Amino acid sequence: MVNVKVVENGVQAKEVVEQFARSGFTMKEIYLLAHDKTRSEDLEKAINVNNIGVSEQGLFDSMSNIFRSRGDELRSKMTSLGLSQPEAEQYEEQLDRGKVIVIASKVA
Repeated sequence: MVNVKVVENGVQAKEVVEQFARSGFTMKEIYLLAHDKTRSEDLEKAINVNNIGVSEQGLFDSMSNIFRSRGDELRSKMTSLGLSQPEAEQYEEQLDRGKVIVIASKVA
């Protein structure tokens, strides 16, 4: 089960995270992505959500991200959480526009 919400900013992201938590997802099942890596990390820390790492992606994909463009890395992370490649591409376009993606996934 994967739920995705596109939001404008950290305030909206926090509200969506709280909605996902109320609907039964644990904080370890909620992820946040922004196109800018620093923004992503800052929001993850501020809202206290999980980051997409080795346990979600596997060692090979995690290591491969070092050599990927940010867009390729983001799409890889989204597919590791259960999104299809076309869905990941669609959401990555939203990230290109400065949006923030909140993903709740029981797949990982």
